[in-house]
Amino acid sequence: MLHYSVLLKESLDGLNIKEDGIYVDATLGYAGHSKNILKKLSKGHLYAFDCDVEALQYSKKELEKIGANFTLFHSDFVHMKKCLKDCQVDQVDGILFDLGVSSPQIDKKERGFSFMQDGPLDMRMNRTQNFSAAQVVNEYDKKDLIDLFYSYGEEKMSKPIAEMIVKSRQEKYIETTTELVLLIKKAVGANYFYKEHPERKIFQAIRIEVNNELNKLEEILPDAISLLKKGGRLVIITFHSLEDRIVKRVFKKYSEMDEMVKGLPTIPDEYMPSIKFINKKPIVATEKELSENTRSKSAKLRIIEKVK
Repeated sequence: MLHYSVLLKESLDGLNIKEDGIYVDATLGYAGHSKNILKKLSKGHLYAFDCDVEALQYSKKELEKIGANFTLFHSDFVHMKKCLKDCQVDQVDGILFDLGVSSPQIDKKERGFSFMQDGPLDMRMNRTQNFSAAQVVNEYDKKDLIDLFYSYGEEKMSKPIAEMIVKSRQEKYIETTTELVLLIKKAVGANYFYKEHPERKIFQAIRIEVNNELNKLEEILPDAISLLKKGGRLVIITFHSLEDRIVKRVFKKYSEMDEMVKGLPTIPDEYMPSIKFINKKPIVATEKELSENTRSKSAKLRIIEKVK
């Protein structure tokens, strides 16, 4: 199964992997990053999370070819701290987040992630959950759809698109990705559709809503930072501005000194920053990687290190 791991070398370098360390892949997917982490762990252990059963089954077989020093959780990364505690793990040497959708998930039309293939309106990362894209499209009221498309898709034509969806579903339940794409095109007109590609933004917005992606990211980052040992690294790859904004905000909070003590001759340790930036500016894909995988285009890699 072909899956291209975005910013692979840069991620591994960022983790600064020690052979006896404990590492977490918060977004296992099809084990692209995990395989390469595990190869470097002769005495350490890898813990990895994913809520997609297919991805877990595939990755387990791939990782077993390398070693047995790994533990997989069929769980969303938001439960990371509890799952690790159940394994008597309180601190780790590194954590990786790759927030992109895996290529096999996008390419399987039955998963409903792609606006380029005809499939059911699904978009669930965890296929055991009931809530899917079909419910968002067919059950959210007009105002909620406008807010969703504008907030999570940053689409300026959110209102006419929402209005078209609401009007259409009164006549027929909207079932497929193709139906939705055609409604978006009808709502905005061919010129805008082919120039601005609003379907990308609308599908992104619905996927984020179905999987509660941004709220989970906001929730997990403080936990992830707290799990790191002193000198431990957190590496995170984002794919759109909403994710990156959350990451920047949380990292800024934990990397700044408390305003109350700035300028004091002696600053107590508890008021010092918890983390430091390894790269001030995000790392992006090289021209070589972009030529091999166009999905790397929007990827941004940020790395921090725990300093206390």
